[in-house]
Amino acid sequence: MFRAAHPPRLLTAAVAGLVGISVVIAVTQAPARAASSVAVNGGSTFQTIDGFGVSEAFSQADAIRNAPAATRTQALDLLFNTTSGAGFSILRSLIPSDAGSIEPNRPASPTATPTYVWSGTDAQDQGQLWLAKQAKNTYGVTTFYNDAWSAPGFMKTNNSEANGGSLCGTPSATCSSGDWRQAYANYLVRHSRFWSDAGVAPTYVGFTNEPSLTATYSSMLVNSSQATSFLSVLGPALSASGLSTRATCCDTLGFNLLPGYVSAVAGNAAANSAVGLFTSHGYSNAPTSPISSGGRHVWETEWSVNGATWTPTWDSTAEASGITWAQRIHTAMTGANLNAFLYFWGVSNTSHDSSLIGLSGSTLTPSKRYYALANYSRYVRPGAVRIGATTADGNLKASAYRNTDGTVVIVVLNTGNAAIETNYSLTSAGVTNGTVAPYLTNTNASMAAQATTALAGGSFTATIPARSLVTYRITAGPAQSPSPSASPSPSPSPSPSPSPSPSPSPSPSPSGGPGCGTAFRIVNSWNGGFQAEVTVSNTTAATTNGWTVRWTLAGGQTITQLWDGTLSVSGSNVTVTNASYNGAIASAASKTFGFLANGPSTPAPTLSCTFS
Repeated sequence: MFRAAHPPRLLTAAVAGLVGISVVIAVTQAPARAASSVAVNGGSTFQTIDGFGVSEAFSQADAIRNAPAATRTQALDLLFNTTSGAGFSILRSLIPSDAGSIEPNRPASPTATPTYVWSGTDAQDQGQLWLAKQAKNTYGVTTFYNDAWSAPGFMKTNNSEANGGSLCGTPSATCSSGDWRQAYANYLVRHSRFWSDAGVAPTYVGFTNEPSLTATYSSMLVNSSQATSFLSVLGPALSASGLSTRATCCDTLGFNLLPGYVSAVAGNAAANSAVGLFTSHGYSNAPTSPISSGGRHVWETEWSVNGATWTPTWDSTAEASGITWAQRIHTAMTGANLNAFLYFWGVSNTSHDSSLIGLSGSTLTPSKRYYALANYSRYVRPGAVRIGATTADGNLKASAYRNTDGTVVIVVLNTGNAAIETNYSLTSAGVTNGTVAPYLTNTNASMAAQATTALAGGSFTATIPARSLVTYRITAGPAQSPSPSASPSPSPSPSPSPSPSPSPSPSPSPSGGPGCGTAFRIVNSWNGGFQAEVTVSNTTAATTNGWTVRWTLAGGQTITQLWDGTLSVSGSNVTVTNASYNGAIASAASKTFGFLANGPSTPAPTLSCTFS
């Protein structure tokens, strides 16, 4: 749902000023309660995860494209980078139906040859084609959902692409101009082919958006019989095109409306064979229970906040708060068994609170809603299978997933007002011993990496702070002792946020071995400390077996925590070797590790790197 009641305005300076500033807030928590437990059972399997995603419709893709270069890169990283950002794996784009559509001029009749208009430039489709290319070519995104909010106005009963109206030729939508169903199907196929020829083949194409809603912007009324009627035409048109693109149905306003469309489609063989995916939004009715979909996957494809003020907070009673969205995502994944969860705008430069990330000039401000979703999307990857996760503690909400690379991810939300020590047991999960890497989001932390702990004999213990979300990423390997420098569980005290902020670009450092390159960057800094990231690159022709990076600490610097590597410090000399899961680096590829340190963030160290 897109509301155009307010013209775009810049974010207030107060909100924009949050980016790049580390704020330490004293938080008083009740003592940790008696230990609770979470049982993870890999023998109990549920849905396959297709991914998590966003949209940049209504010119927000152009807002990113036209931003200063550093801001543009930062925005793309926030959205799609699987190491430093959310790692969103699905992009939903609007198929324009206004004067900017591929068929702006009405042909003489539904059967007359249409005149399609297509430039294929970065500006095409309000910058959405450019964004899709960036997502695919730079970040490896492969799932693209293109969705029309409406057919062009000349194909509809009200002769307008806005304000409702129905597609001419569908039941109860008779027009003097004739039956436009085939023309609209051809239009959608042609749009999909334009994108495919540009290098981004749509995975799915939708023909309607919130079909029960009449809106002043692009909108079209489509009841279940009309949807079935059109899908019986669209399906054969897609099949004849040779494209792999499948049709969807029907982006309903709420999940209570979707079953009526599913039932109608199931009763029509041609329509039923056309649909590859059933979709709904969460606005009028949230996803809380499974939809009987005849074996097709079910996605929540749009949901956001439609308030007047952009809100970045984590813990409040407001709908826009991060903890609210953490609970919504948990219920959607465990109650409705969704295969994908999409928010509406990822980045936007408007003043209302629909987006996950606010854009004002060259400043990007991630909200806590962003981190609530990123706690899932970065670690639960496409192809993962949700597995059993149960707890008797009413303050804990837990879900677990097994990724295709063998890692197991447990996402736990503590809605209570006290920290909870929790014992985790894993059975039939494919991992018995290994390393548990926690990532914490709450008022004072934003997906902040915490000290790792060991999975031994299928179990580990960790404390989750009050009103906090923690993702545990578990990788197989020999049982290891936790780092002696930090608690093995997330600390209730404030942690520096890893939220990206304007920072120096990565600069190559001298390599100590042939073909091994390094780059160092400051991710965040605050008074008395900083967070850094090191990238190790393989410029040889062969895959590596392992790597080692060395440097000398500057005066006053001490490393307090390190992840995605094994740390050894002797005096001021630092040695980091690969973890058990990231030693192999393919030719022309790279791996990263990060750390937290006390002391000044400058000067940048001189790194050396060798392969083993």
